[in-house]
Amino acid sequence: MSVLVVGGGPVGLLLAGELALQNVDTLVVERDERVRDSPRAGTLHARSVQSLLRRGILRLPRPGRLDLWQRSGFHFGGLPLLTISTPTAEGPPLHNQPQSSLEAAFEGRARALGAEVRRGLRVTGLTERPDGVTVGFTATDGSTGTVTADYVVGCDGARSTVRELAGFPVTTTPPSFSGVIGLVRLLDPADAPGGWARGPHGSTLINVNPRGFSRVLTHDFERPFPDRSRPVTLAELRSTAERVLGRELPMRELAYGSRFSDFTRVADVYRSPGLVDGTGGGTDGGTGHGRVLLAGDAAHVHAPLGGQGLNTGLQDAFNLGWKLGLVARGDAPDELLDSYGRERRPVAQAVAANTRAQAALMDPRPEQEPLRAYFARLMDVPEARAATADEISGQSVRYARPGTDPLTGTFLPNHTFLTAEGPVSTAELLSDATPLLLLAEDVTTVPNELLADWPDRLRTVRVAPTDAEGAALGWRAVLCRPDGYLAWAAGALEPDPAELAGELARWLGPAGPGAVPRGQLPLGGVFK
Repeated sequence: MSVLVVGGGPVGLLLAGELALQNVDTLVVERDERVRDSPRAGTLHARSVQSLLRRGILRLPRPGRLDLWQRSGFHFGGLPLLTISTPTAEGPPLHNQPQSSLEAAFEGRARALGAEVRRGLRVTGLTERPDGVTVGFTATDGSTGTVTADYVVGCDGARSTVRELAGFPVTTTPPSFSGVIGLVRLLDPADAPGGWARGPHGSTLINVNPRGFSRVLTHDFERPFPDRSRPVTLAELRSTAERVLGRELPMRELAYGSRFSDFTRVADVYRSPGLVDGTGGGTDGGTGHGRVLLAGDAAHVHAPLGGQGLNTGLQDAFNLGWKLGLVARGDAPDELLDSYGRERRPVAQAVAANTRAQAALMDPRPEQEPLRAYFARLMDVPEARAATADEISGQSVRYARPGTDPLTGTFLPNHTFLTAEGPVSTAELLSDATPLLLLAEDVTTVPNELLADWPDRLRTVRVAPTDAEGAALGWRAVLCRPDGYLAWAAGALEPDPAELAGELARWLGPAGPGAVPRGQLPLGGVFK
């Protein structure tokens, strides 16, 4: 009942908290000895905001409504054509938070829930066996050691050591531009082109700070591209920005520099191909049913266009956490983990594809002008504009299953339900990550004996047919997963108890008391 999370970035630390909520002994190991304060991802999109709201990590300053909307403008390929919309009950469409602050918050939460975080450890080896995984480390002081866990999750970024050692097959596409990001002092900030700016050789994105360091990103389409391993210098950043823009951009004092591109890589499977011995080769034909999993940038890499990488990784963590918790505790069968890759890999593929599309729009060559004009006309169609905005913000994700109710796989809105105990919201009911069965208060086809068969893995709440706003719910019963998505739904028809029992067994494991009841597992007793 132990999980080793390799990588203490936001994805790994959020996952650790999710696993600790499921009473799984969890250890996070991270190469860096402290949280890095560098200009990395800082935009939380709507679906991430909504998910964090459902754990109480983010909170609304005041109650909202599902019929009152708020909107934020956003870009696609540097073109300010999108509007991201969310109900006020779901939090803001965009929430800006430095990645270092997110990591600190997620680490504090994971530790408070019982997870352990060890820093200054670099992975050097991995051996997978039928009953567990052993990972070797080297510490910053040169000492070495190993840790054995039931499962290992690689959240160790784009250059994932876990992915390489476990032999995950990947699909890649080459870059069409090279990018540089830097923190510098602009000598004439009032004259700098703030926000997105297009030039003869590419684009820049500049967050101007007139009193401190400004963040400057360049997207350069001129080949040959520089060596990704070459350190970024002030001279290179300035010359690249000026050539891309076709104008001067005086700057000094480079405080941080890094490179990026629109190279994409998506793992072909999110579970290890099979037994591995640390040499990067699987031995059972790549079936993807092993004890090593990937999440975040270790599973998918793409251009940082639209702030989608961090958010896609956080949704990986929310999807995987409760599933791995049930399996690691012995409550659910191992096959539940297969649904993680089936659900999340198509999302990563779609994100990688839309970043490639954005790069094509950003390509400054004249032959791309018809594409930009066509896309601008397409964005004049409200339905197309809304669909694109929902994809960027993560709100288009649905885990549909053929032959099920149309509501299955959708995200349960943040209703305020009317219950016998008083009003309660979706976010409040999901705060401890317990699967949730909502029944209309007059449903009589589901016997209490059935509901009692999963005593420590299911919360059942009977609700009025309309919410606190007077809006009809539109369903008779729904089974909501801990990540907020509906595993099963009975729309206009009365719920079938046999069908419901089958869905509960599918998602929560066989009926009966859990192998380890939640709240009774002494955390911290496995890793020494």
